[in-house]
Amino acid sequence: MRFDGKTVLVTGGASGIGLATCNRFAESGASVIVADLNTDRGAAAAEEIQSRGGSARFLHLDVTDLSSIKAAADDLGATSAGLDILVNVAGWDIIEPFIDNSPSYIDKVVALNFLGPVRVTQALLPLLIASGSGRIVHVASDAGRVGSTGETVYAGAKGGVIALTKSLARELVRHNMRVNCICPGPTDTPLFANQPEKMREALIRAIPMRRLAKAEEVADGILFFASDYSSFITGQILSVSGGLTMVG
Repeated sequence: MRFDGKTVLVTGGASGIGLATCNRFAESGASVIVADLNTDRGAAAAEEIQSRGGSARFLHLDVTDLSSIKAAADDLGATSAGLDILVNVAGWDIIEPFIDNSPSYIDKVVALNFLGPVRVTQALLPLLIASGSGRIVHVASDAGRVGSTGETVYAGAKGGVIALTKSLARELVRHNMRVNCICPGPTDTPLFANQPEKMREALIRAIPMRRLAKAEEVADGILFFASDYSSFITGQILSVSGGLTMVG
């Protein structure tokens, strides 16, 4: 899969699945915009891609802050490169019983995992439409497909991203745009590493393939949806979970 001449923006691009996605796109010839709240890690990620001969730059973006989203959209609009592909990866969660969720925790989970993709997509949509063949790939979670104990609000937010994907796919097809969604299962990322050890072990045992996904394996699914290999696919949800969830 090649993306020469294409510009892609990846939210949450400084670590985990987002970073793996930035690396994969750069290796495939795209100009990558590493969009993240963490300036140090985001700038380092872009510099690392450049050191390997890839094209990348860092863009500060807080997906929960409307002014930050507007500033990012203005920045992109001021360049001649435009935007061909948007990948919404940024997300966050901790596992705890729903009854213990504080109002501030609930607000943060919804703002980051659901309203973030909504607002970033809306702000960047004019640029994607202008490209003539825009692609949007959301990263949700299998929690949003089948539910997950201790992740009730997170699952609800990711379920919202799945519904957002399908509705946008219908609405934007007239602009020659495709919108699809990747749902990772447990993945070897810094976020997962912060979970309790017993929980990590239990999740690995539950996966038929008996291991975590690599961030790069999730990124490969994202690149597939962004590429011409999926040219007749839109509004679809793909689980990358080693068989943990098998949704009919």
